[in-house]
Amino acid sequence: MAGQSDPHISLFSAEEVEFMAEDELIEIVPNMRMDPLNFICGDFGPFLPQIATPVPLWLAVALKKRGKCAIRPPLWMSVEKLTQVLEGERDSQGAFQALPFHYVEISRLLFDHARDDIPDMYMVRSLIEDIRDVRVHKVETSLEKFSGTSAVKIPNLSAMEVNIIRPFVGRALQAFYKHDNPEKIPDVDRASSGQTRVANNEPRRPLRR
Repeated sequence: MAGQSDPHISLFSAEEVEFMAEDELIEIVPNMRMDPLNFICGDFGPFLPQIATPVPLWLAVALKKRGKCAIRPPLWMSVEKLTQVLEGERDSQGAFQALPFHYVEISRLLFDHARDDIPDMYMVRSLIEDIRDVRVHKVETSLEKFSGTSAVKIPNLSAMEVNIIRPFVGRALQAFYKHDNPEKIPDVDRASSGQTRVANNEPRRPLRR
């Protein structure tokens, strides 16, 4: 993945964040009987008709596509709970309400693949979009007040929100550090040229014949 393979790139794509979210557990209600499934990430099952069982989200989506189960939406995806979260987000400008780290990605996957399993789906989707918009605005407001420190702590951020602010905060901290401590920032070009001169001045070993 781009954010892991290249240390100079700290921003994950939306697809990469969604891929990581697919390991989150969610309950399904099978409509078939099947022995346990064994994966590197763990064992899931056995699967019995109408008996709820937890599985990774990617497996839930795969079984749902094949008509093998219904997916139980998480408790936080109810209209009542999301309304409370939205009100809390609007009332507290300096804090974020507690939501699953991958709430955006989980809800998107369920809207795409299990909309018939979500009560009041359109209302739920509208509330989640409103919550996301309010939280992104609060993130932007927090960044406007950002000052150089050795650490940045904003509790209850989601993966999507962390992905938004990570590149900015990293560059900002580096700029503050460089401004306050210019003598501690190594001059890469000067250091490399100095090493080259030293190497060129060293006596050369005779070649083996």
